[in-house]
Amino acid sequence: MNKIRLAVLGGVVGILAACSSTPNQAPVVERTTNTAKPVETAPVAAAAAAVPSGPGYYTVKKGDTLYRIALEVGQSYRDLVAWNNLTNPNDIKVDQVLRVAPPDRAGTGPAQTAMVTPTQAGGIEVKPLGAPGTAPAATAAAGGNKTGPRGDKRAYSDSALAELERPDAATAPAVAAAPAAPKAEQPHAAEKPATAAGAASEDEGVSWMWPAEGKVVGTYEGGKKGVDIAGKSGQAVMAAGAGKIMYAGSGIRGYGNLVIIKHTNNLLSAYAHNKTILVKEGQSVTKGQKIAEMGNSDSDSVKLHFEIRQQGKPVDPAKYLPPR
Repeated sequence: MNKIRLAVLGGVVGILAACSSTPNQAPVVERTTNTAKPVETAPVAAAAAAVPSGPGYYTVKKGDTLYRIALEVGQSYRDLVAWNNLTNPNDIKVDQVLRVAPPDRAGTGPAQTAMVTPTQAGGIEVKPLGAPGTAPAATAAAGGNKTGPRGDKRAYSDSALAELERPDAATAPAVAAAPAAPKAEQPHAAEKPATAAGAASEDEGVSWMWPAEGKVVGTYEGGKKGVDIAGKSGQAVMAAGAGKIMYAGSGIRGYGNLVIIKHTNNLLSAYAHNKTILVKEGQSVTKGQKIAEMGNSDSDSVKLHFEIRQQGKPVDPAKYLPPR
């Protein structure tokens, strides 16, 4: 009996020894980095960066119509249709970015990619991609011609390397390259003041008059975007200044039958709530010419709502109209 017990006890001890000699190992889980994420987000980021913004562009908001946007920015809605290749003027969507300035106007065209390269004089030379003289630099950036002399735009050769290693070679190109940057900037610096002065002179040359007879029942200082002039149905509404009819219709909610006259590139005037419109888009009008008849379209009373806008923004008509 004792021998049996010793044998059983020996077996248990052997099992325990075998278990203790084999350490518990946790399962190994290999975690790999998801490398697909940067690849997927890179095009998205590039697409987001490509969306135009800034001066000359407008992001559509809820409730906007193309006609109202045109009024806000001081442009013809027909131009907005053309600049944005719209097949249906009523089919615009929230967050859609529209061009609201002529494509050839400075600062409003598509963003131009520029290449910045160091010069031997220590300055920076900025050149738009596609400009003459940028092909060698682009090739070097792509990894070609790596063995060529640094900073030189010529293909590598033993003679070119020998020429650049001369003591006077580093200073000669620097002297020639230094005046290049000021030359490119001088015409732009001269053009801006002239353009601003010309626009101001053009705006000041507009002669204004009151667009209708009647009592002023709403003012710009009272919270209006212009002035409200009370009158009788069918009363004459006249052009407050000479210009060209930019809009004539009822497509802008809250204005009823509306006429918009463009006087200069910066100034336009708006005549709302008319009963009848007597002019057509594209027609030139003179100061004092009858353009509509007063009414109450989209209004609770017979009146003329008159606005003057500068670069699309409402301004106080009292600063332009003569005293009454």
